Amino acid sequence: MSLTSDVHVDASKVDRQLADQQTRDFNARLIQIWKDGPRWYEVGAPEYRKLRWEGKTPLAKPVVLPEGTNGTIPSRDAGREIPYRVFRPASGVSKGIHLHIHGGGWVLQSEAYQDPYLKYQADHFELTVFSVGYRLAPEDPWPAGGEDCYDAAEWLIKNGKEHFGGELMFTGGESAGGHLAALVALHLLDAVPTFAFRGLLLHFGCYDLSGFLPMVTHHELALVIDHDVMSRYIAALLPDTTMEQRRDPSISPFFADIRGKKLPPALFTCGSEDPLLDDTIFMGAKWQMWGNEAVVKVYNGAPHGFIQYPPGSIKAVQEGLDDTVAFVKAKMV
Repeated sequence: MSLTSDVHVDASKVDRQLADQQTRDFNARLIQIWKDGPRWYEVGAPEYRKLRWEGKTPLAKPVVLPEGTNGTIPSRDAGREIPYRVFRPASGVSKGIHLHIHGGGWVLQSEAYQDPYLKYQADHFELTVFSVGYRLAPEDPWPAGGEDCYDAAEWLIKNGKEHFGGELMFTGGESAGGHLAALVALHLLDAVPTFAFRGLLLHFGCYDLSGFLPMVTHHELALVIDHDVMSRYIAALLPDTTMEQRRDPSISPFFADIRGKKLPPALFTCGSEDPLLDDTIFMGAKWQMWGNEAVVKVYNGAPHGFIQYPPGSIKAVQEGLDDTVAFVKAKMV
């Protein structure tokens, strides 16, 4: 009698031979851009943020759209404000709020770096998209950035309807933003137990900051991120910490004890050519094994950050956007 596994992963999603030529060519260009340019720690975080803004890094040059509006909300620290950028649906009808948390290794980017992506979400989700400008390392190491995200979430729960005409329904982000969004969801279980997200959008997040899951070491391509650059991010975010300290679940959500906890439904996405692939698959499985809903989607050949490239760059971009919209719409019913 043959046995059926209780856990299944579609191996075709990570088979390099099945990646299409457009995606392979796209990845080759990214590898060359990174090879030709400096890494952020070689020039310093402020200078690299400038280079990224000018489109001189593997990620696309930011495009500023007039539909975005800026503002601030109060911080837990007296006399300090937390910046944000907001996009509302082009239809004029918003059914709620999505708290977006940007990526960039906890070191780079800001709420201003992804206008087309935020507008796409607002228009297709029919939600007001609120992107929080949390503090960055190394200028402000942990827990500064996390606290800003927690403050934004709690403020939106209390004030979202008054200021934006709807309730907070979703949170999510990319890379470091996926990590922070997962921590926001776990934080609110205790901080605001009466609140529940409709869903989480966790794109290629890093959920173990203690020493990384194996794919970070095994992935041999210098494609957007690698072990070296990830290690530098962690050193900037969590200076002078031990592996054991970084395994605290308030830092690494992979180590959170979620037994018996009702977590929000979560969409986990990742490209197969992403060093954080293990993080997505393992965290999605952990989510499921304690009775919570997790949809895990892997896109063959897609690099780290894929969903934020312009649609048409590679087919995974539109596939990822379509999957995200489908997930949100299903949770809005």
